[in-house]
Amino acid sequence: MTSIDPSLYLKSQQKQGAGTSPLGKDDFLKILMAQIQNQNPLNPMEDKEFISQMTEFSSLEQMTNMSQSFQRFMDTQSLPPLIQYSGLIGKEVSYPVSDQETGFLDHMEKDIVQSVSRKDRETYLELKSGQKVSVREITQVSDRSDSPDF
Repeated sequence: MTSIDPSLYLKSQQKQGAGTSPLGKDDFLKILMAQIQNQNPLNPMEDKEFISQMTEFSSLEQMTNMSQSFQRFMDTQSLPPLIQYSGLIGKEVSYPVSDQETGFLDHMEKDIVQSVSRKDRETYLELKSGQKVSVREITQVSDRSDSPDF
């Protein structure tokens, strides 16, 4: 009869303490291979069982790959706002200006972004005119106008 790989013995396996990750796809594959190697030759694993286990392994691998891809996506989406909006520096932005008395829209202004700042969890664009405008108020971004008044 074939011998059992010593790395599969329980005493040689690292014990999992609280907070460690559960079994991964490599562990699942080791268990599956040990099961196939040590099956009873008079009563081998049926094809259906083997296919079922391989399907589970394939599903586990796909979920792991999806999880890693999603984590990379989330990492790219959570850029700090200063970095996220720094691409606006040198661009012309449009924003509404409200009437002080009525609070209604008076007109739209355009200005060039000089810098980006952050205060109290809000990101602001500092404009060439010296005004600070919240990024939430921006209605349009365009390449810098070559007009002489800027």
